[in-house]
Amino acid sequence: MALSTAPPSPVRTHVVTNQAPPLVGHDVAEDPALLEGVRREGADWCLDELHRLGRLAGSEQAQRWGEEANRCEPVLRTHDRYGNRIDEVEFHPSYHALMDVAIGAGLGGAPWAEDRPGVHVARAAGLLVWSTAEQGHICPVSMTYAVVPALRAAPELAAVYEPLLTSRSYDPGLRTPATKRGLLAGMGMTEKQGGSDVRSNTTTATPQPDGSWRLHGHKWFTSAPMNDLFLVLAQAPGGLSCFLLPRVLPDGSRNTFRIQRLKDKLGNRSNASSEPEFDDTVAWLVGAEGRGVKTIIDMVTMTRLDSTLGSASGMRAALTQAAHHVRHRAAFGATLIDQPLMRNVIADLALESEAATTLALRIAGAADRAQRGDAAERKFLRIATALGKYWVCKRQPAMVAEALECLGGNGYDEASGMPRLYREAPLNGIWEGSGNVNALDVLRALSREPDALQAYTDEVAAAAGADARLDQAWRELRGELADSADAELRARRLVERMALVLQGALLVRHASAAVADAFCASRLAGDRGLAFGTLPPRADLTGIIARVPGAE
Repeated sequence: MALSTAPPSPVRTHVVTNQAPPLVGHDVAEDPALLEGVRREGADWCLDELHRLGRLAGSEQAQRWGEEANRCEPVLRTHDRYGNRIDEVEFHPSYHALMDVAIGAGLGGAPWAEDRPGVHVARAAGLLVWSTAEQGHICPVSMTYAVVPALRAAPELAAVYEPLLTSRSYDPGLRTPATKRGLLAGMGMTEKQGGSDVRSNTTTATPQPDGSWRLHGHKWFTSAPMNDLFLVLAQAPGGLSCFLLPRVLPDGSRNTFRIQRLKDKLGNRSNASSEPEFDDTVAWLVGAEGRGVKTIIDMVTMTRLDSTLGSASGMRAALTQAAHHVRHRAAFGATLIDQPLMRNVIADLALESEAATTLALRIAGAADRAQRGDAAERKFLRIATALGKYWVCKRQPAMVAEALECLGGNGYDEASGMPRLYREAPLNGIWEGSGNVNALDVLRALSREPDALQAYTDEVAAAAGADARLDQAWRELRGELADSADAELRARRLVERMALVLQGALLVRHASAAVADAFCASRLAGDRGLAFGTLPPRADLTGIIARVPGAE
């Protein structure tokens, strides 16, 4: 028989199969935990706008903006071509596009210009949705939001600057503040010798005959240096005080704000963080001399809320990516989402994300009602903000790492977007007070503000009798709260349990039975593992996963 001389059939060497399609074209706001929380906290009037923002956040365009803003990092220009000091930072156009959407959506100072009930909840929901697109640009947005209540300690300054800080117009560039359509604000607290110990600051402030002050010193971590205004701390003759420092003075001249360098950070690459030096820099006193920490703490409280919101947003973004991947990827003869152990992992991640979102929106609701004079909500806000900042931010890195692992090697590839989420994950736990700072802040509230503990107690007690495991955890926690021995040594343990009990109480009251039951079993009772994916066998994994957009 003659051998065939026909050439062999060509082998296709590049065929793409069994890969998840791009996660684009979805509505980020289509999230049961988010939508239920918005309605519960009194901002259901914002849902149409929230979905519009959610569709934009889930678009290919917004994802490209986020990628480009981080790949093409800010560039510091200390001098112009002639040798004049300019101290400007250049950003990629995609960064400006992200900022324009955020400010236009009212995520900056806009809520302070409205009396509408729920306006701060609506803004929090918008932040949860939009920051899934990119988190670095949220820093200046957050500080602009947070500066307004602190600035009101100086009514004359607030009258000048607040209308522009609450504007929905993004108007970048250093120009005379009064000539701009909108302003952005920042904060300069820490210095290299002290960090969180701001009372060790060495920047000095000297009063002038015209009522202004002159600052001399160096700040260690001042983000968004192209913002228009900054609240900074400096040592005045009467003690540590708070000052308003504009980049451009009312007469149009540049204030002295010498940017020594930009920080080379782990993540948050789109956001410029700087070290400015002040040399005869003009500023105005905000609040009473010697009461700088008390004055600026109103700003810190709101940025801590935003840290909680940002971490909840990053957790939800990581969960959504993981759930999307396992829905489309198959291994060992079955789609990943249909394999028991992967279902346990995804359900556990979903549980953590829902608990974070529910707590963050409850705190936002308290902030909204506190601004309208609700004394009980103000007391709850005092302690819940520190609890949320500590625990939600502490959980984000572990959760994002687990979500990344769900994608395997694909998740370790920059193109997936997961490495950027992973690098962002530790940030909120550090900024606006590290874990230890917030844990000690809770202790301070417990010892000095008994009304705050009562407000927390009332919130947990509202769920009494609904779940025996929650009731038992609350009894044990009350015993720990009554024990003052080694309080600082036990602070993290105590604050963790307070946060978990609070999350459990909220979920028992408001979440689905599947979510509440699994949370109490895995976070409050004895049947709990240390890794994600260790929910007990009787947990309703299907009921939990059903609340993850696109996971079923």
